[in-house]
Amino acid sequence: MDHKEEYHWTIEAKASLFDLKLNEVWAYRDLLILLVRRDFVSFYKQTILGPLWFFIQPLFTTIIFTFIFGNLAGISTDGLPKPLFYMAGITAWNYFADCLTKTSTVFKDNAGIFGKVYFPRLIMPLSIVMSNLVRFAVQMLLFLLMMAYYYLSGAVFHITSAIFLFPFIVTLMALLGLGVGMIISAMTTKYRDLAFLVTFGVQLLMYATTVIYPLSEALNKYPEYAWIIAYNPMTPIIETFRYGFLGEGSFSWGNLGYATAVTTALLLFGIVIFNKVERNFVDTV
Repeated sequence: MDHKEEYHWTIEAKASLFDLKLNEVWAYRDLLILLVRRDFVSFYKQTILGPLWFFIQPLFTTIIFTFIFGNLAGISTDGLPKPLFYMAGITAWNYFADCLTKTSTVFKDNAGIFGKVYFPRLIMPLSIVMSNLVRFAVQMLLFLLMMAYYYLSGAVFHITSAIFLFPFIVTLMALLGLGVGMIISAMTTKYRDLAFLVTFGVQLLMYATTVIYPLSEALNKYPEYAWIIAYNPMTPIIETFRYGFLGEGSFSWGNLGYATAVTTALLLFGIVIFNKVERNFVDTV
């Protein structure tokens, strides 16, 4: 009797570097969900406050930024209430930074399971982006509550039509962090020193982004250095985020298009180098 077996995919040694194997990712979606749940549970396991840290971290950071940069340094916030201004920047920045830093160690952190079990490797960085999205959602709730408080207190700000770009902005933050994180993760399989520089480098990058100051302030006071801030792809993203929710910021379709182009380029490069390294990274990690 002739039996025919149907295969949905084939594991091959040679494949296109641009092949995301999305059909495999979809087939392993249950694993993706389990990894997201694992990341969420394990991160706050044996903590007293648990998920409340989602609120505590941005809240305390906002208080410190308000005291140091808003009150002591006297940096302008474009007329917005200082805590609201900083909370907007912190909320957006934290999601990007978390995606980048956690994706940047995906090969090193999962070398054991990668060497024993086959599954589409892209599952790991995607699970990081999705688990961080839960944290981002909680922090967005805190930001919206703060908006409501200041609105009822008579603060002057207004929501603009750019708020409809919010899903696109969140996607850009996720893909930018994912792309840069995959590049760094692939490079750390050979150059371990990069792993020590990631956290420090992300902190420095924050000061080259409009998290603690508006772009207009940088252009007016430090025009010779403003180009560094302006060409940072996260700057148009955060400026659009603030402009959409608070009505203040340097919104520009051109700048947003630039950020989209850079994000796309870094993501494609990240995919190429990630796919290339995953073939033999077990020998180098």
